[in-house]
Order: sequence, then structure tokens, then C-alpha cells
Amino acid sequence: MRLLIDGNIILDVLQKREPHYLDSSKIWKMCETDMAEGHILTLTFANLVYVMRRELDAEKISEVFNKMSLIFRFEDLKEADIKNAANQKWDDFEDALQAVTAKRIKADYIITRNVRDFLDSKVMALTPSEFLARLQ
Repeated sequence: MRLLIDGNIILDVLQKREPHYLDSSKIWKMCETDMAEGHILTLTFANLVYVMRRELDAEKISEVFNKMSLIFRFEDLKEADIKNAANQKWDDFEDALQAVTAKRIKADYIITRNVRDFLDSKVMALTPSEFLARLQ
């Protein structure tokens, strides 16, 4: 199963954000143990570094990237992704990039806590808890 992981799920784990940490960490664990194939946009990683800039020095950025690259596959943006996202005319361009990339990589789901931002996505978006409930 192929999942595109949104940045808020990554931040839940890296920053141990409650009450989301437990379910988000289960998604990480599934990707780590090859129960799912987790994909992250390279843009998402850059945004994470920006959001966590007070917590991450150059050495920690490298450490976090190296650990994440053992668990997730990083997806580069293609020119076509940018063009397709721009043509979507969504309010949030980054979410449109996530959606078109999820479609390009043939993701089964987008895992996010902001499902409402992906209502027009061709790939269904689920929260971690919704996704985990489907597995039971």
C-alpha cells in the first residue's frame, strides 16, 4: 500500500504533538516495517525544517533527514506537478501539489490531519485514525 504522508503527520511525531502523536507514530511504524510504502515530498521536508528552525541546527537537519530517508521515499516535484497544481486553482497551492503528486505516484491514500483541504483530490485523504480504522 502506497501512502503520501502530509507534513503535519511528520511534525506530530518529530515534535511529539499531543493528542496526535500516537496515531501518527503508528503510520511511521507501518512505513518503517514495510507494512506500507510511505512517500514524502521533498518540499515537505524543506517546510518541516523551516517550521522547526528553532529546534534544528545543521547537524540535526542532516540527522533527521538521514533517519527519515530510511523510512520514507522522498518525491521530487516535477514541472508537470507544478503545472497541474496551478491548474487546480485550489486555495492552498501546497495541498494541490500534494494531491497531484499523490496521483502521479499512484498513492492509495494521502495521510493528513487536514482532510477537508483535499476534498477535490483524486486520491482520497484520510486522517491517521481513519486510515488505521480501515485496517481493522
